[in-house]
Amino acid sequence: MGFKRLEADDFVVSAQAQTATCWSNNVPALTTFFTQSSQTNGSSGTYYTTVFNNSGDDAAAPAVAQFEVAYGNETGGGALAYNETANPGVSPTSTIYGQYRTLVLEDENAGFVFGGVSGSSIYVLSIERAAYKQALFPGSLNLILSGSVGSGNSIVLTDNSQMVTVPDYYGTTRAYQIISGSDGVAWNSAGGGNGYTTSNGSYGLFLPDIGTILLNGDALDLNDVQGINLGTVQTSNTEGENNEKIYQAISGSGVLSPSFGLNSEETITSDFVFVRARNSEFNYSTNPSYISGSTGEVAYNYFINNPQTYMTTVGLYNDENDLLAVAKLSKPLNKDFTKEALIRVKLDF
Repeated sequence: MGFKRLEADDFVVSAQAQTATCWSNNVPALTTFFTQSSQTNGSSGTYYTTVFNNSGDDAAAPAVAQFEVAYGNETGGGALAYNETANPGVSPTSTIYGQYRTLVLEDENAGFVFGGVSGSSIYVLSIERAAYKQALFPGSLNLILSGSVGSGNSIVLTDNSQMVTVPDYYGTTRAYQIISGSDGVAWNSAGGGNGYTTSNGSYGLFLPDIGTILLNGDALDLNDVQGINLGTVQTSNTEGENNEKIYQAISGSGVLSPSFGLNSEETITSDFVFVRARNSEFNYSTNPSYISGSTGEVAYNYFINNPQTYMTTVGLYNDENDLLAVAKLSKPLNKDFTKEALIRVKLDF
């Protein structure tokens, strides 16, 4: 074993962005969607619905949660109030709305604005934390929503990250408008060429840094080529089952087959350490077999004039001589006075 102090120019830091699908089994887009009755009928089902990638009937392919859907309303419409007499208008939907208003807008008195138009009705698609890693990848959203059976309407939604130079910001959170027409069909010009609806602004907000998609309920309720006639219930103290409506719009089969494509992104930071073994260094071994145990002399005369070692491991130590990291070579590296070695050690965080 030999020691050598590393210099400042032996260290290099590199950062690389990596993208991948958000969904289990690396599928590029979800095309099948399932819920579990135990969750939807339980206490949590009042607030949100968890969507899985399969039914879980096959033990070899267990159901994995992919995202949650929820409905929020500023005035508490679309759900039964906790206590209509004592606190009218306070319900699970007002709780959901307040939660995301605080999270996104960071102001409990503000309201959501979609492409310049205020909206009090939101559908929330919250991607599983492990699925989106560091953030959602702008430009990767490709969501097909289908209207009720017989309506004949379907829309394709994406974000406008390819159309703007700088995103909107809510605090430190990036936000892109959700627009229609990602596959180039006629809806692309429905809102004057920007993918918005004519009367209700954009279709929502794409929030990559918190893994959240907010859909504009008023835009989805439109009963024309711009909407899907979703039928959002906004009446106070009325159970509207709005979570089920947006789930059916995502998983249903309208004009276009159901599909939800979305990618994640993360920045991988790597520290590169360059370990240099010059020709005069690391040519002698400290292995006990290298010398004679009785005399302390080199065991083989050949190594006196032509010493050789085989490098197999690089250990990185701090100034207190604590071993911090170990790098193994793929095969032993022969070293003598006629050879120099440069070993690059990569540390990922």
